[in-house]
Amino acid sequence: MQIDRHSQPQRPAKPTEEIEEDLFDYFYDQAGSVPGTLTIEADAQPSQIVLIDYNEAKVTRQVNLTPEACASYLDTDSVSWVDVLGLGSEDVLQGLGVVFKLHPLVLEDVVNVPQRPKVEDYGDQLVIITQMVMPKKKTDGFWIEQVSLVLGKHYLLTLQEEPERDCFKPVRRRIRQNKGIIRKFGADYLAYALWDAVIDGYFPVLEEYGDLIDELEDEVVINPTHKTLSKIYQIKRELLALRRAIWPQRDAISSLMRDKSSLISPEVQVYLRDCYDHAVQVIDIISTYRELASSLMDVYLSSVSNKMNEVMKLLTVISTIFIPLTFIAGVYGMNFNPQASPWNMPELNWYWGYPVCLLAMMAIALGLVYFFWRRGWFESFSKLKDD
Repeated sequence: MQIDRHSQPQRPAKPTEEIEEDLFDYFYDQAGSVPGTLTIEADAQPSQIVLIDYNEAKVTRQVNLTPEACASYLDTDSVSWVDVLGLGSEDVLQGLGVVFKLHPLVLEDVVNVPQRPKVEDYGDQLVIITQMVMPKKKTDGFWIEQVSLVLGKHYLLTLQEEPERDCFKPVRRRIRQNKGIIRKFGADYLAYALWDAVIDGYFPVLEEYGDLIDELEDEVVINPTHKTLSKIYQIKRELLALRRAIWPQRDAISSLMRDKSSLISPEVQVYLRDCYDHAVQVIDIISTYRELASSLMDVYLSSVSNKMNEVMKLLTVISTIFIPLTFIAGVYGMNFNPQASPWNMPELNWYWGYPVCLLAMMAIALGLVYFFWRRGWFESFSKLKDD
């Protein structure tokens, strides 16, 4: 997802590689704009309407419907799920607003993405704004997009940014195969099932981040680089984006449980508790991973500091070995004439003076190396080489 402040609010479902600072901004209207104004992306996908009408006995599915064709399904005893894939057709969206009698502000929140997840009660309709995430298959990261649910007495209208992918396949399969109790309940249970699927979709994404953090822990300790620091920073930002997407949903579920709605039956209220628990679990996992990422930053700085200390230690050992050798070479490099005085370097006239000087320098160097080896300093150098 990416928000372009200079033109339109958002392009649909961008991968996390393109996440910038704009990701953390919600949609906002331009100053002085008329309430209910629809702002549609120029490259938004065309809207396609898919209708699934079911009861306990049968289920029917229709595609490529017009908004007017959905009107006959709104007042039936069966449950009608009107799924709108794509937000790029303004005429379709306006037609849905007329057929479903949507308030202009509802249609604005649905189309002008991203909105903060929330629940709004309009009496005969309940509007739920959620943020759906899905893991990418071939590369790291995730897709994120807004899903809007409009709950009526016998129908549920859902609007998605991206028509190619969502996390509702298990719900569709349960409806088609009549598994569980979904076809025994009304549209409120369907809304719960979809919302629960949205929240459960966070767990596969978080599993990937758990594995990535485990890999980074090894990398930070063994061979930290500047790329490691960039990875840690990117993980922290993406986890923050996930937290901003799920935290308001927990509050929305809590408000829906606290403020009773005539569109939510007491039986479904019980199931909302399970949905709330899942949201709390997601938030706890995200908070844990963010703390681990912050600790990785501290470990990275410690590893870099330790690595620098080992390098300085090696340079100190080398300098310590050559300091006495340099001293000897400096002393005998002075130009004093031994013929002028017996105190002016008589060693210069020795027959074996030069070999003795070299042997003395070698003995001092070897003695220092032996001393450092006995102290165990070279073991840390070998570990540094292996790293």
